[in-house]
Amino acid sequence: MTVTYTSRVSTSSVFSNFLGLLVRWRGSIYKLIWLDLIVFFGLYCLLAITYRLLVNEEGKRFFEAIMSYCEKNGSLIPLSFVLGFFVRIVMNRWWDQYTTIPWPDGIAILISTSIHGSDDRARVMRRTILRYVCLCQVIVFTMISPRVKRRFPTYTQIIEAGFLLENEKKIIEAMDQAFPSYPKHWMPIVWAASIVMRARRENKIRDDYAVKTIIDELNQLRGNCGFLLYYDWISVPLVYTQVVTVATYSFFLFSVLGQQWNESHSDEDGTRIRRWFPILTVLQFFFYMGWLKVAETLINPFGEDDDDFELNWIIDRNITVSYCIVDEMHQEHPELVKDQYWEEVFPNEIPYAQPKMRQNPPAASTAYMESQSKLQKRHGSAMSTLSTRSRNNFRQNFLGRPSATGSYSDSIQMEDGPSRVTFSENQFDLPQDDANSSHKPSQSTIDFNDLIEQRRRERRERIRHRFLDMQSTHLRHDTSGAPYTITVLRPPSDETLSESQEAGDRAQQDPSGSKEPPPNKTEKQD
Repeated sequence: MTVTYTSRVSTSSVFSNFLGLLVRWRGSIYKLIWLDLIVFFGLYCLLAITYRLLVNEEGKRFFEAIMSYCEKNGSLIPLSFVLGFFVRIVMNRWWDQYTTIPWPDGIAILISTSIHGSDDRARVMRRTILRYVCLCQVIVFTMISPRVKRRFPTYTQIIEAGFLLENEKKIIEAMDQAFPSYPKHWMPIVWAASIVMRARRENKIRDDYAVKTIIDELNQLRGNCGFLLYYDWISVPLVYTQVVTVATYSFFLFSVLGQQWNESHSDEDGTRIRRWFPILTVLQFFFYMGWLKVAETLINPFGEDDDDFELNWIIDRNITVSYCIVDEMHQEHPELVKDQYWEEVFPNEIPYAQPKMRQNPPAASTAYMESQSKLQKRHGSAMSTLSTRSRNNFRQNFLGRPSATGSYSDSIQMEDGPSRVTFSENQFDLPQDDANSSHKPSQSTIDFNDLIEQRRRERRERIRHRFLDMQSTHLRHDTSGAPYTITVLRPPSDETLSESQEAGDRAQQDPSGSKEPPPNKTEKQD
């Protein structure tokens, strides 16, 4: 089963927790590459002894030429790119295969809540459906996992484990003889769907929506089992695996030659260290070969490696949990009692075993930003007074152009609500001898808030006058001078209603159907 070390690295410490993982053997990199490392280092030592002791001077010159060529051109192999991309594909494929493994818990809960009844008939229906679900898994696992296949080599062992009955075995074997080229893992799902339909006809399932939901879950489980077979049939393309393998081993074949100690080189460039032990060459082999071994281990997670999935445990767990849900826990639950927060409705404070573990709620990202009012107070000193130029512009642009109605509202547009301009004083002192002003107020000071309120009153007054003009005037003119007519729909008057009622009475009294023309009504246009 997958080697887990999550509990060892749950909390970081001063010294890295990963250092403690380096001494573990099961599932470690040492267990994967120790043999390759011994072969590589033995070949390196053999070539070193041959170069230093067993060849003459002419042979040494030829060997040095080979070393120089391998050292200069060994980097032409793009090992990091090829190997890294390959390991990424294998890792994604490895995790996708685990998430594809079906679990019968959801189907068991649906069966337990949908098939009602505590009699033996309802009980055997629930248990048989879940047994067929687990049987489908067992058949698929025996097709993709050598470990499961050794546990269930034939249908006889599956019968002994309780997943299959003798009559069901005969049906599957008959289908195998009729169609030997196709897998039969879907047959138990078909049987389970037939039992669901029988339960609906016998009113064990009370609505069709529950039937549809159960069938959808069965189809989804069958689809996941099919995807596991697809992962087993369709591997990573062989050509890519071959490229990565050839690139890795050829790179280290060049390294075992190019990283040898050379007598003709000076000791200033650090080559003297290779004479005693090639430490960096060994580490390079350790990393790259370990990378390749990781991909080799994870490319098929249903084998017998330390990090492969334990499918036998999954089989045992699924059949036990399924029977527990649909039989032991069927329509059973603890006694309904009031919880401890019944009177308080919700808990004001949840207790902790250690009070110091209590933390404050997380703060939002904008919790410490200053509001607009605080910013205005901070910069209030800069906006407390207006310069003489600003006040002159205010008088010229605002007070110097009165409207036809005698208000200042046509010269400037202001929104409803409080003013966005902040003044340190509520009043402005205006000189009386301003020659540029065509409109002089009646008093020496003007309250800015009063101007705002006056503008609102004048606007409401204009709207009221316009509405009155629309009621009394029929012909209006647009901005271009062309006349246009506005028709205003008014309710009928009492005179019109009385005339209509008299016409209806006359129509009822005249049986011949003759009708007098209605009196002329004056069309009203506005």
